Amino acid sequence: MTFQAYLDAVKAKTGKTPEDFQKLARKKGLVEGRDIIAWLKADYGLGHGHANAIAHVLVTAGQPEVSHEDAIAAHFAGKKAVWRAPYDGLLKKVNRFGSDVEVSAPRSYLSLLRGSKKFAVLDAATPERLDVGIKLKGVAAGGRFEAAGPWNVMMTHRVRVSDPKEIDTELLAWLKQAYDAAGSKKPGR
Repeated sequence: MTFQAYLDAVKAKTGKTPEDFQKLARKKGLVEGRDIIAWLKADYGLGHGHANAIAHVLVTAGQPEVSHEDAIAAHFAGKKAVWRAPYDGLLKKVNRFGSDVEVSAPRSYLSLLRGSKKFAVLDAATPERLDVGIKLKGVAAGGRFEAAGPWNVMMTHRVRVSDPKEIDTELLAWLKQAYDAAGSKKPGR
């Protein structure tokens, strides 16, 4: 799901725009992201991702806009720069899956999208590790293809990469499977 799709879904559910929420948050004296998220979940029944999208807009309002490339670069700042080249190599291979692969760069992690559907996330968690979250419902976890658990509730699986050599054909196969699943049309959806 793209960032704009999150905002559109919130408006469809609540009838409110980010600007409406900005006014309401000011009246309540809410300025911290975590407080805004808790309020949106409690008072409007939003899920974490949707509440987080609104909170992001409210917290960053008035700040200078960051380019897409700068937003991606921020994920590899400082000691995490060691993961930029492996990320670029991985993205080059993932782009071969289809022309509809996109990257979204919120602050917490990089999202891999097929159209508006998120199929994976990449998180340069530490200088020692790149976490790859994969959305593959109904596929059993095993070995390094572990259950995502609370690490990222939007993903079903997680692969911890501690060496760029672990970005291998096995990992690419899981990503391709998730990409394919993101494009499938299921009855009733």
